[in-house]
Amino acid sequence: MKIFRSNIILIVLLNSIITYTQDFRESDSLSILSVLENQKKAWNNNDIDKFMLGYLNSEKLIFVSKNGPVYGWDFVKDRYKTEYSSKYLMGDLDFEIYDLFLITNRSAILIGKFNLVRDDEELTGFFSLIFKKIKGDWYIVSDHTS
Repeated sequence: MKIFRSNIILIVLLNSIITYTQDFRESDSLSILSVLENQKKAWNNNDIDKFMLGYLNSEKLIFVSKNGPVYGWDFVKDRYKTEYSSKYLMGDLDFEIYDLFLITNRSAILIGKFNLVRDDEELTGFFSLIFKKIKGDWYIVSDHTS
């Protein structure tokens, strides 16, 4: 009888953990996607300062492109302001999300495609973002865009 009762308790505990994890993933996924939505709105409003709010303001931030890595929030921001110094260069940005998954309850990876439309050209490429949850908010800590 004791073994039966222990098994019931174990099943109830596991069910609670699974349910909690599913709810956790959904709410965190929505929070992560809202970071990208806010970045898209800021970009399309020609507001790099607001766009940068999606990134962790840290020297540990890493941005990797075809030109190599850039380290630190200030350097990433300066890169954006140099590369996209006008509304024309910024164009209109949109994303397609291919995959989003949690690594731990405080870190996640997002894989997607960007589409940047300018008056006379359209640029597309892919990106992978690593997010970290800090004090209840999700931030990009690594951005690899090509």
